[in-house]
Amino acid sequence: MKSITRILLIAGILLFLNLLSREFFFRIDATKDKQYTLSNATKNILKNLEEPISITAYFTEDLPAQYAKNYTDLRDLLIEYNTRSKGMVDYEFLDPNSDPELEQEAAQNGISPLLINVREKDEVAQKKAFMGAIVSSGEQTDVINYFPPGGAVEYQLTTAMKKVVAIEKPTAAIAQGYGCSPYQNLQDLTRSLGILYNVTPVNLNPDEIINPTIQCVIIINPTDTIPSEVFSRLDEYMSTGGNVAVAYNNVTGDFQSMQGSEVHTGISPWLESKGLTVNKDFVIDASAASVTVQQRQGFFTVNSQVEFPYFPMVKNFGDHPITKGIEQVAFQMASSMSFNNDGNYDFTPIVSTSNKSGVRPAPIFFNIEQQWRQTDFSNGSQTIGGILTDLNNDIAGKTVVFSDADFILGAQSRGQTPDNISLFSNAVDFLSDDTGLIDIRTKGVASRPIKEMEESEITTIKWLNFLLPILLVIIVGIIRYQRNQRQRLKRMAQNFS
Repeated sequence: MKSITRILLIAGILLFLNLLSREFFFRIDATKDKQYTLSNATKNILKNLEEPISITAYFTEDLPAQYAKNYTDLRDLLIEYNTRSKGMVDYEFLDPNSDPELEQEAAQNGISPLLINVREKDEVAQKKAFMGAIVSSGEQTDVINYFPPGGAVEYQLTTAMKKVVAIEKPTAAIAQGYGCSPYQNLQDLTRSLGILYNVTPVNLNPDEIINPTIQCVIIINPTDTIPSEVFSRLDEYMSTGGNVAVAYNNVTGDFQSMQGSEVHTGISPWLESKGLTVNKDFVIDASAASVTVQQRQGFFTVNSQVEFPYFPMVKNFGDHPITKGIEQVAFQMASSMSFNNDGNYDFTPIVSTSNKSGVRPAPIFFNIEQQWRQTDFSNGSQTIGGILTDLNNDIAGKTVVFSDADFILGAQSRGQTPDNISLFSNAVDFLSDDTGLIDIRTKGVASRPIKEMEESEITTIKWLNFLLPILLVIIVGIIRYQRNQRQRLKRMAQNFS
């Protein structure tokens, strides 16, 4: 009778906890960047939904382990979305591989399969794998063609939800003319920004005011001198709340002549009027990306990878929403910055080189095969990106400045990382977006190569991996031994009595 009562009591407690969990969602997230904890931006969007959202996930079942985890993460996330939105987010999973009609439906909805290798009966075969979703609300629909393993799934889902419920997106305008990077050559950036903004080109005309409905004006890599009248227009635009994101080269390198020289764009005097000096120099860093050089070995010419300190591999970021989640960014020919605080503006550094850095004033001659010494990097960390804020105007917009434009322009062969585009996109988000989605753009599996860890950290991880399982087995063994001892003593006492 006692056993039946105990079973009923346990069943009642489990039922109560299950009902309680529908109202109060809770789980422990032990990851460093809280990968499995919803951001405030997502929570706010789910809380304030006025129209129901339907999510149809076309996902192949029985995939290899690395893809199966993706399925589990997506399912858990959708369960939490449904719970926190109080049912306003509805979802279903469909397996296109199980039915030709479902496969055709997925294709018609814009979900394309991937061909992945799977092992079947000791043989490697290719299999179609669907890993996408359709997010819809009313007549608005958005397609997520692919959830990459370890990717920012929350960002993909939440931005898709925002797209289908948002009436109008803010506008981010990319400046054209004066040698600025052509709009059509910035596909990676426009694709990233296009999720949250209407991205459009704009010609900066000294005779025309800048449309105040533009949330952010983006200036990338001008090579000609911009007239001072244009900067007067920018100041007018910013005085009423407009924002500016600038990535420009104050110096440049020519690998045909192997020379580096200054670039005159007019941006440096404009920034200097606000207290920010971008120096006419090249920053070098002991932590650098590599370039390919041809070297003679006997009768042969071979291509070799050589670290080139003029291409800093930056991993030193300020504690700021723009750099949150950013692991490393490859810059090219950046210049150092210094700020003169005159009380009118404030400057917040957000990107700096390592402590083993130096500067080389322009003009300069590059020697690819130079043997670098520790004394070459004795100038300490150098700021190459930051935020200017007007202290005299509460409604004035902000300016984000990077002293290099090439890190945006897709130079994959020179060490560009996925964070290159994310860093600049985050800057535009910070200036323009008030929902906080910047916090989740870079959530996902981080790139932390073990070879770049400190030796002590690597040793600690190795010993933890070796000793922790043994320690757990010993603890479980001790607990079981003590429990058995207590039971044996109890039985002996009962028999004795």
